Amino acid sequence: MFFPLRDYRPSRTFPGVTVTIIAIDVLIYLYQAFLLGDRRVWVELGGGHGAYLSREMLFLYTYGLSPCEVLGSCSPFPPVEFPLWMTLFTSMFLHGSILHLVGNMWYLWVFADNVEDAMGKVRFVLFYLLSGLAAAGAQIAADPTSTVPMIGASGAVSGVLGAYLVLYPRGRVLTLLWFFYFVRLLRLPALYFLGFWFLFQLLNASLAGSGAGGGVAWIAHIGGFLAGMGLIRLFVPRTGQSPPKDPALDP
Repeated sequence: MFFPLRDYRPSRTFPGVTVTIIAIDVLIYLYQAFLLGDRRVWVELGGGHGAYLSREMLFLYTYGLSPCEVLGSCSPFPPVEFPLWMTLFTSMFLHGSILHLVGNMWYLWVFADNVEDAMGKVRFVLFYLLSGLAAAGAQIAADPTSTVPMIGASGAVSGVLGAYLVLYPRGRVLTLLWFFYFVRLLRLPALYFLGFWFLFQLLNASLAGSGAGGGVAWIAHIGGFLAGMGLIRLFVPRTGQSPPKDPALDP
């Protein structure tokens, strides 16, 4: 397994949008996990049927993205009073566990500041949302009949990773590598680290079949990453100038 600890490219400006996204995701998770909690409520399913769900689970089902609901091939559960297309956006800010949240937010913290710095704050917001939409679209296309709500920032974060790869392929990433008792810190070029990351997503997607095996939307990760690579030049046009030299590559 490998995990990024930091990169070595300082950003020129404070990553206000990145910090705001992290803060929003954390606050929403705290709300759902601690204020809503495990107290169960009765949810009507129609025809005299229903089910007891925790308030937190009801929140995730309400604002998570269910492919078949968005496509109109099944009835929404639970019934909602807002257009279902809105879950394409709300699902990006929900997480199912503290590990899910921390993993996504850490990757965002490590890689997003430089991407935000390169494209500016307003364009970065749009880029982030479009990457998340592309990831959701890929997952819907891969498993259109799924009734399991898709939640998490990983699709949009994957877009950020794809953008970072295009912008800074030679930038160094301090990586924790471990395999049983073998543990080592490596300074890998982003091309290698993110290339391995992408191959890992492809491998898991092929093993999962539909792309949603094990509770992870692998296809969404792949779709978001490719979208980030494709969109980046629309948001950071080539200027003909050489990019800033990576401090980690200095002699």
